[in-house]
Amino acid sequence: MDLGMDTRTPRSPRTSRALATEAVHAGRDDLAGQGLHAPPIDLSTTYPSYDSRGEAARIDAFAATGAEPDGPPVYGRLGNPTVARFETALARLEGTEAAVAFASGMAALSAVLLARGSMGLRHVVAVRPLYGCSDHLLTAGLLGSEVTWTDPAGVADALRPDTGLVLVESPANPTLAEIDLRAVAHACGSVPLLVDNTFATPVLQRPAEHGARLVLHSATKYLGGHGDVLAGVVACDEEFAGQLRQIRFATGGVLHPLAGYLLLRGLSTLPVRVKAASAGAAELARRLAADPRVTRVHYPRIGGAMVSFEVHGDPHEVIRRVRLITPAVSLGSVDSLIQHPASISHRIVDADDRRGAGVSDRLLRLSVGLEDVEDLWADLDGALGESARPPARQEALAQG
Repeated sequence: MDLGMDTRTPRSPRTSRALATEAVHAGRDDLAGQGLHAPPIDLSTTYPSYDSRGEAARIDAFAATGAEPDGPPVYGRLGNPTVARFETALARLEGTEAAVAFASGMAALSAVLLARGSMGLRHVVAVRPLYGCSDHLLTAGLLGSEVTWTDPAGVADALRPDTGLVLVESPANPTLAEIDLRAVAHACGSVPLLVDNTFATPVLQRPAEHGARLVLHSATKYLGGHGDVLAGVVACDEEFAGQLRQIRFATGGVLHPLAGYLLLRGLSTLPVRVKAASAGAAELARRLAADPRVTRVHYPRIGGAMVSFEVHGDPHEVIRRVRLITPAVSLGSVDSLIQHPASISHRIVDADDRRGAGVSDRLLRLSVGLEDVEDLWADLDGALGESARPPARQEALAQG
């Protein structure tokens, strides 16, 4: 298990500014010229216009291409200035032409599937594991899609004339398995590759640099970073963004302006938060790997703030015993969260499929926050329990 992590600050491929600088300033470049320091929150649902002919022309233009209308806003379902700031900033961080925000990560994925399905391209090639609800959405065919599950090496052979999308998650939820994105993108040919980048964030990985056309985030997680906003976003080229805006307008899965404001604020500290939490996670992964109460530790080569581990004892007892770490679904907050994927995030996945993807019944997923690592370790140590220690190890520890 390689626990190393590259802590250098990368530069955005679309600017000469470092990522940390871009995170603070992207989406805010026009504020000083307006005499503002903090971004404003525009809560309007509709906007006045005395030029109805002009409005009709702008709406016709949007219907044709999905491009953002020129001039003042029209209606909250068509777009919002506060949300647009977040979209601009996220696109800059991911190195894409555009980004389109939605009310949740699942709304964002649904919009991608609907966009491809509307072109008759309903077949999806996907690699497990994925987030449990993403897996279920594909497997159940709720949006009319058909899925072929494969490993990364089998992507090219799984493609069909009606394949509209290849979907992967790296590092994967919850096993943290990593995929060679460049190799998969090459295997996709002309089929768009969508990479769920929720766990890595653009701080650690920018899939567009490796050939992905679509980059998905559950922005609820690290982009927001404080457990108080629900959102999703797709970073992509402008052509695909237009299609997604049209789907968003038609289905109404819009992001609330206050959420857009919170996400833009969250991006400003994203590099600092990810690097600090990743340092703590790497240290906890090292300690867990050396602990006889733990059978296996999963920690990605690129680093990150997520750790998964399998225990000798009852994982439900570990959940019951934590006191500092919060036993809750979700991840990416400033406070640490732990959950049992087989019971919660991946419960909706068929048990055999779940286990086949490496999600064992003894696996626990830990989202490491910004607490002191010694306090987190003390909580984990107590939660793992003395009773689970092999007798010889108990004696060795008692002897110091």
